[in-house]
Amino acid sequence: MSSPFIEQIKVRRTIYALGNRVTHSEPQLTALIKDAIKHSPSSFNSQSSRAVILFGEEHHKLWDIVKAELKKIVPPEAYPQSEAKINGSFRAGFGTVLFFEDTAVIQDLQQKFALYADNFPIWSEHGTGIAQFAVWTTLAQEGIGASLQHYNPLIDEAVRQTWNLPASWLLRAQMPFGSIEQPAGDKTFIEDDVRFRVFG
Repeated sequence: MSSPFIEQIKVRRTIYALGNRVTHSEPQLTALIKDAIKHSPSSFNSQSSRAVILFGEEHHKLWDIVKAELKKIVPPEAYPQSEAKINGSFRAGFGTVLFFEDTAVIQDLQQKFALYADNFPIWSEHGTGIAQFAVWTTLAQEGIGASLQHYNPLIDEAVRQTWNLPASWLLRAQMPFGSIEQPAGDKTFIEDDVRFRVFG
């Protein structure tokens, strides 16, 4: 038995060697990313996921923010290595998707459904993870490489101010994407009997 969906999932890999040689247009990529997020499930159909899609100089601006914030906390002798990683991988890509969760939506659900109040932040994390996976897999199907980065909360305030975003938007991840300049290496897996239990 084979599943086309499983085969699609297998194509999605972490690509660090990104370039900007993408043949898709910015409107085409925007439409794909929007659709992937729109059709991702969320608890109570909350649709709390938010995204900022950056291309060109706006994409570069994000990674310059990351470098500036890192420079404040990374020891001077170690900073050149961090800068080289960002310039040679993430900034070198074609664009970036910033994933957020709207905390105002989550708080509203907590008030409306008090019995589940403690769970809504957890379910929000599930929702953003699903949205990230959906976008990542969608890009992979188009032959576009991506990786998932987490420079939040270090860059949160600078990002909010730069793009004038609502205070309720909580940054959860950054996904730089672009042409695949070097494929991912082989992926190893732990033994199934360590990971799974089947009863029936």
